[in-house]
Amino acid sequence: MKSAHAGNGHLGDFTTDPRVLLIAAIAVVIATAGLFAGIVLLKLIRLATNIAYFGQFTLAELRLEDTPLGLAAVIVPVIGALIIGLMARFGSDKIRGHGIPEAIEAILLGRSRLDAKVAVLKPLSSAISIGSGGPFGAEGPIIMTGGAIGSLIAQMLPVSDNERKTLLVAGAAAGMTTVFGTPIAAIMLAVELLLFEWTPRSFIPVAVAAIVAEVERTLLHLPGPIFPFSGSMEASIAGLGGWVLVGIAAGLLSGLLTQLVYACEDAFQKVPIHWMWWPMIGGLAVGIGGLIEPQALGVGYDNIASMLDGHVLAAAALMLLVVKAIIWSVALGSGTSGGVLAPLLIMGGAMGAALAGILPEATPGFWPLLAMAATMGGTMRAPLTATFFAVELTGNTHVLVPLIAACGTAHAVTVLLMKRSILTEKVARRGHHLVREYRVDPFALTRVREVMTTKVESVPAAMTLHGAAAFLTAPDTRHPSFPVIDEEGHVLGLIDPPAILRWRRAGMHRKATLGELLAGGKVTLAYPDEYLEGLSDKLLTANVSHLPVVSREDARLVGYVGWKDLMRVRSKKQAEERDRSALLSFGAKRRAQQSIGDTAA
Repeated sequence: MKSAHAGNGHLGDFTTDPRVLLIAAIAVVIATAGLFAGIVLLKLIRLATNIAYFGQFTLAELRLEDTPLGLAAVIVPVIGALIIGLMARFGSDKIRGHGIPEAIEAILLGRSRLDAKVAVLKPLSSAISIGSGGPFGAEGPIIMTGGAIGSLIAQMLPVSDNERKTLLVAGAAAGMTTVFGTPIAAIMLAVELLLFEWTPRSFIPVAVAAIVAEVERTLLHLPGPIFPFSGSMEASIAGLGGWVLVGIAAGLLSGLLTQLVYACEDAFQKVPIHWMWWPMIGGLAVGIGGLIEPQALGVGYDNIASMLDGHVLAAAALMLLVVKAIIWSVALGSGTSGGVLAPLLIMGGAMGAALAGILPEATPGFWPLLAMAATMGGTMRAPLTATFFAVELTGNTHVLVPLIAACGTAHAVTVLLMKRSILTEKVARRGHHLVREYRVDPFALTRVREVMTTKVESVPAAMTLHGAAAFLTAPDTRHPSFPVIDEEGHVLGLIDPPAILRWRRAGMHRKATLGELLAGGKVTLAYPDEYLEGLSDKLLTANVSHLPVVSREDARLVGYVGWKDLMRVRSKKQAEERDRSALLSFGAKRRAQQSIGDTAA
């Protein structure tokens, strides 16, 4: 995490400069583009559904349960999967999967560059997948699509890699806001999952994009909140126990779903046919599951609404949970195109509806809501995103405390049980290690004077080249390099064996003094009050392993610092995490004093 200590000329909390306003202005354009991409995706899903199940080229809202196809409906997901396989094979294989891992990979490994094909094929393939009955949500694809739009616009402009990443994430946040009307959750998703930093330079443009998208979708009269819910529960000990219990159950469900998805993916890796055909197998599972439980097909937003209304019975909820989990895992493991967020809400809500009968009394729909958010937060390892997402989806701030309790508990369970989340496991399987913990760099908080060597061994400027060579090769010389100082203690430069060899090869006389050889050369110096963050840049730029430390007042040598000293800071930070000790142990102190008294007696 970069701090404001890169140089001591201007220290502050942040390094953000006015250029963030330019990036925020670009984010406004990206937000508008992401908004229209989201609207197009939603329309495409509805159109694909109506064509696939009703044979009608219309945008009317038709229910899958009313399809006239009967048993023939089992073939629809297979045909849709075949189309997606062909698009992935001959278009872009980046459309495979649920979108967010691909966005993470582009951010961390691809300099935030996404192909133009992705911006076109991802929403199209997702619309076909969901429209043909795929048990997915639209959020992952629109996050990928919005991110691709942001990346493409950024690639046309002279921006840094970090700015390009910010604009990619701004597009993703705008897309998510468009679909769900949840700008705060979109911003939190950026912070918890996509940005891999917490700085104003990235937060401000992303927030601008999400807010602009929310304002524009409101002007276009898009619905919000999507699932109005006014229920609540009074805070009590019993209630708190229920919240935690739901969080534990959601955490266990999150782990099970993650394992199930990747078990299916591993199984498909063993299938002896080209991966282009795998989605068809997943599509067949979806079709069969749809015959058993039609409610498990498609995005299933009506399921969420029914659960929040309290109209779903425990037996029906269990059936929906089991069928949805199986067909979702198989389809996602097959490499088709779709999202995870809406399915997690449905499966979590179904679990909450099934458990409602054994939990403390609450408003109908309260426990499904808690379980939805906790399952989403636990599976995605994004508890704050899940909490605010549920609040914005329902427009109900009264459930904020129960939500964070359940989401926090689910997060604790999944963090302790699983090394990776459903989003990062795919990236890790491709050989890339991710870290989801953000801390202040200890280099940004430590000054040179805290780690430098104060008893410095130096050599005089009057030493000859021959004498320096003999000194450096002597058996009792303990260091590879030494500062050269004049009679007043000012540093003229550094000597080490490579420098001696260069001078010898250049034909310098063996009796030439070090002062003469270093005269007019540039000396890189460190200062006691500068921070190690800036020092590490100096070491890298100068291509040296040590630097002399001089006083700012009189430029005299006061210390010596090198890479080994910097590494000690890292080791100290690790020790702070690892070593445990009780700083206050009054009982032990009294026992020790009593023991001394007994000995004296």
